[in-house]
Amino acid sequence: MASPTGTADTSPAVETKVPDDVPPKRSATGVLTWADDRLGLAKLGRSGLRKVFPDHWSFLLGEIALYSFIVLLLTGVFLTLWFKPSMAEIDYQGSYQLLRGVPMSEAFASTLDISFDVRGGLLVRQIHHWAAILFVAAAMVHMLRVFFTGAFRKPREVNWLIGIGLFMLAMVEGFAGYSLPDDLLSGTGLRFVDGLIRSIPLVGTWIEFFLFNGEFPGTAIVPRLYMVHILLVPAILLGLVVAHISLVVYHKHTQYPGPGRTENNVVGYPMFPVYMAKAGGFFFVVFGITTLMATFMQINPVWKYGPYNPSQVTAGSQPDWYMGWLEGAVRIMPDWESHIGHTTWSWNIFIPGVGLMGLLMTALVAWPFVERWITADNSYHNILDRPRNVPTRTALGVAAMTCYAMFWLSGGNDIIATHFHVSLNAVTYFMRVAVFVAPVIAYHITKRTCISLQRADAQRLRHGSPSGEIVRSPDGGYTESHEPISVAEAYALTQHQQYPVLEATVTGDEGIPVKNGISKRRARLSRWFLGANIPVPRSDEIHGEEEPEVGTQPESPSEVGDTPRSDELEGSTH
Repeated sequence: MASPTGTADTSPAVETKVPDDVPPKRSATGVLTWADDRLGLAKLGRSGLRKVFPDHWSFLLGEIALYSFIVLLLTGVFLTLWFKPSMAEIDYQGSYQLLRGVPMSEAFASTLDISFDVRGGLLVRQIHHWAAILFVAAAMVHMLRVFFTGAFRKPREVNWLIGIGLFMLAMVEGFAGYSLPDDLLSGTGLRFVDGLIRSIPLVGTWIEFFLFNGEFPGTAIVPRLYMVHILLVPAILLGLVVAHISLVVYHKHTQYPGPGRTENNVVGYPMFPVYMAKAGGFFFVVFGITTLMATFMQINPVWKYGPYNPSQVTAGSQPDWYMGWLEGAVRIMPDWESHIGHTTWSWNIFIPGVGLMGLLMTALVAWPFVERWITADNSYHNILDRPRNVPTRTALGVAAMTCYAMFWLSGGNDIIATHFHVSLNAVTYFMRVAVFVAPVIAYHITKRTCISLQRADAQRLRHGSPSGEIVRSPDGGYTESHEPISVAEAYALTQHQQYPVLEATVTGDEGIPVKNGISKRRARLSRWFLGANIPVPRSDEIHGEEEPEVGTQPESPSEVGDTPRSDELEGSTH
């Protein structure tokens, strides 16, 4: 009888063989380990991905500016492929029938080709233009938020200066891109800037010849603006954006008053996964809304204006809104000129056009240091101010906004006159007065409003929140009962610094000022800036709740982790 057949454990016929010359596959862990050994990604990831950011709607304003800038870069690359930055004159033979055979520059002709012949070109061009408008607008509103909440104070003065540089370069970048199509409307704006340059005393004409390579308009300005628009200014903007965000991460983000929020911590969401998901979604929201605007809201239809001709001006021409205030200042300025020797000094253009811009930038740059000098405040600030708690600063900001609005309206004095059927001269004379009177009125109304809101907050702290229930007393009187306010609201109403008004430092009976002391001028400015503030009620005056202790500002930043302790986060959102 035959013995049973044995069973082998393996068989060479069914085994999988790997060629000797094929290296084994590297796992994902191995790739990350290789990168970490050479780049230190793990350490950066641990600190960066767990970075905490506070959650408030006003912080989205800076993000809108950032995301608009990204949209500008993406759409700008597409437009660069088709645009021809040349002022060489050709006869247009494109698909837009109304301009066929009309002499124009290659720049204007390529703009028409992008609009009518390149698939999706008009949509991308309008996305680019709307994103530019949104970028400047978001940057301006973001700067206003920083100003009114005091986010420019120590240690963020450098970041404030970087923000001012970003805003100025954004306007230059917008103007350069606006002038590239070489149409009649943008050419009119370029002619306006040429007048501003020529108004600079003594050197204005030479600067104009240098920029335009001769007399206006020349044949070199569009190629030069093109290089400025796609290379020089974007590179500087990108560098400043990186520096701006890096300083935000380094100093930690500011936050509004609330439970658990101190000068040494940040209460909010970590970068990964919460904030990263929210920020990524918000980018697509900004991109989508910009695309919708470009789809349904026409902007800059250059084919209606035609090519630029120095002898023509478009009726009712207006610049982009962020440059309109300068044009308005020039329009309402009296005709002041001086003739010194063989030169003409055009003050009616230089003062409102060049001088006003310089005054605005000087004021913005100097303000953090001026306020620090007036208040003698050298402490670190991570808790933001409520605008009502700094009434003088808030009133100055509203007054500046009102002055800007008056100049901006003056830039459309002809449109106002024709639409409302009033005299152009009457509009001009009215605006000459309004640019001085309206800011003063706005200043006083805003300051009194802030002080009234402070009084209302103090009353709410002392008596609580009105319950809506009317109670009759035994003697026949009627009163409204109040309920204690919440701890979170109490923090919001009390968690701000109260600075004492500085007094002039003198010594002896003769009143001789002390060296390095407080001068009388500084004391007067301190009284003007701080004297109207309403004191925060004491803890024994607060109805039903003990006043949260207002912490003293540290003299130097403490090394505190991004994630606060659990006892600091009571009543807050994580």
